[in-house]
Amino acid sequence: MLTLLEDKISTPLGPLWIVCDENFHLRAVEWEEHSDRMNKLLDIHYRGEGYQRIAATDPGGLSQKLQDYFDGDLAVIDTLPTATAGTPFQREVWQALRTIPCGQVVHYGQLAKTLGRATAARAVGAANGSNPVSIVVPCHRVIGSNGTLTGYAGGVQRKEWLLRHEGYLLL
Repeated sequence: MLTLLEDKISTPLGPLWIVCDENFHLRAVEWEEHSDRMNKLLDIHYRGEGYQRIAATDPGGLSQKLQDYFDGDLAVIDTLPTATAGTPFQREVWQALRTIPCGQVVHYGQLAKTLGRATAARAVGAANGSNPVSIVVPCHRVIGSNGTLTGYAGGVQRKEWLLRHEGYLLL
């Protein structure tokens, strides 16, 4: 049975759940108001092998590191380990998201081309939308081809805040 350690931190954008395994690899990072979606994803990915969730304070220092990100240490998220479930295609997209530099964005079509699947922009968007480790796997750095801030499961206002925080959008 998989043991998941969970903590919740306060952020400028609202409470944020942090869920990791016993090796301190992030399995989920989700806004409290979307915890139902997080619970469904955890069930989809881990119900088969069985899992338990245990409250923990700053497991593996992950809570503090995410707090550091919100306090201005933007590079810290590049150091956080993840262990996501999902299909091979989803994991490929999520890995590609981690290569987008802080302060930069790509379009869904550009990301699809990067993956060698130039016609798969919609599939990339769907995988992006099912990312269980928001912020750390920076799905907020993907925007529409016309420059619009579309498709962030945490809400467009949060996406805008994150992009401003990272220096992409100027105040």
